[in-house]
Amino acid sequence: MLKAWLAQVLGQRPAKYAGKDKGPHESFAEPSVRLILHVDKQYRQKVDAGELPMIAPKRFNPEGKAWLPVMHATRQGWHFTALFSSTARAHQLERTHDWVVIYFHDDQHHESQHTVVTETRGPLTGQRVVRGREAECREYYASTKIR
Repeated sequence: MLKAWLAQVLGQRPAKYAGKDKGPHESFAEPSVRLILHVDKQYRQKVDAGELPMIAPKRFNPEGKAWLPVMHATRQGWHFTALFSSTARAHQLERTHDWVVIYFHDDQHHESQHTVVTETRGPLTGQRVVRGREAECREYYASTKIR
């Protein structure tokens, strides 16, 4: 998870790890969209309440100020680290307090990440969406009738 976080802070994409006997691109089960959105919601609530420790990102932070809240959580057998995106693109679009990068791994060290954003267009405008899993998000919101 530390490698994934460092890769995000440094602007690189980490390779997915699928275990000792499997290749780096072999897929594995990921947390549900419902669970990822729950972690995103919890992170943003804790940020708003001022309940999270802050770190000072190295990039795009010339003052070295600790402004980036970090949350660690374990849910349903998954270990999560959530933090706002501090990529060049997030800074360009002024989304550093909207885009939440959620890193996760299981006990077999299968790890990956997703970014959760507030959708700005289409049928999910205004909803929190897991990038790369938009179809699942549409199904999730349709099933919960929260719109």
